[in-house]
Amino acid sequence: MTMPARRDAAEQARLESALVELFEQRISFNQVLGLQVESLVPGDVRLAFDMQPALVGHYSYGRLHGGVISATLDALGGLALMVAIAEHFAHDDTAQVMQRFSKMGTIDLRVDFLRQGLGRRFVGRGEVTRLGGRVGSTQMRLVNDEGTLIATGAAAYIVS
Repeated sequence: MTMPARRDAAEQARLESALVELFEQRISFNQVLGLQVESLVPGDVRLAFDMQPALVGHYSYGRLHGGVISATLDALGGLALMVAIAEHFAHDDTAQVMQRFSKMGTIDLRVDFLRQGLGRRFVGRGEVTRLGGRVGSTQMRLVNDEGTLIATGAAAYIVS
């Protein structure tokens, strides 16, 4: 039995554009956070955002709110999983892959706050540790513009 052909470069570009649009434009809360997709490379999925007054959790110190950190890591884990699913179903076109995300949802999220969320810009990196038929697991890291590790996270998502 012959495997279907992997999507071509033009279709891959359409898929990546659709993922960026989903995360940066269609998920309103990601817009509030200012999340920007930096990388959709499997194993090196990255989101970034700039510090802004609306994200401050402690007015005296100007540090990130813990909810912002948690939400960013959760979004990052979801995006990493979407990239892994797209890679796993590399023969599917953009519409088919995007449809696979319709039932995704977070079922568990653990965040370890390691240092104060101080900085001008923050970058999160996520990777998939397991992609099963029903559940996917991820690990995430958030660093500031100086490369200081602010928080780590681990999450599980329902994928079907």
